[in-house]
Amino acid sequence: MIKFIKSIISDIDSVFDRDPAARSRIEVFLLYPHINAIISHKISHFFFTKKWFFLARLISNISRFLTGIEIHPGAKIGKGLFIDHGMGVVIGETAEIGDNVTMYHGVTLGGTGKEKGKRHPTIGDNVIIGAGSKVLGNIYLAAGTRVGANSVVLRNTNPNTAVVGIPAKEVSSNKISYFTEYMI
Repeated sequence: MIKFIKSIISDIDSVFDRDPAARSRIEVFLLYPHINAIISHKISHFFFTKKWFFLARLISNISRFLTGIEIHPGAKIGKGLFIDHGMGVVIGETAEIGDNVTMYHGVTLGGTGKEKGKRHPTIGDNVIIGAGSKVLGNIYLAAGTRVGANSVVLRNTNPNTAVVGIPAKEVSSNKISYFTEYMI
């Protein structure tokens, strides 16, 4: 239980690095839907790993109704995930998300059909995924990747690159050291 609480506090604290509107921990805890979605996901993921699939999906669906963020209980999420605004985000069952990832509203980490096994993307550390972007299939977004808004990513990316368009293509290859370098 202590580990669970510490992980939630860490997720709350990560908001302050990426959202200048965040004022206090209590505000983030109570009013940021992604924090509530992450807490619900941690609980539903626990039940999913214990093969209590119905309870896991029930918790996941209640969370989706309350937050507008759908995270399948089977998804694996690292620390410090920040989903800004959140509404309409979908994270599929076999998706894996690294540490300190930032997503904006309307992002989908989805599959491309009825494949079995690993069918959703793997997201590396320090990735930024713009609003409305779709990342589809069993692909890998390498650490430091930046995905432009409304892009459709269908292929693996190289580390520290920016991709934009439909389908997404690489447009730059600059080393990213901190998210704050890209804030306006």
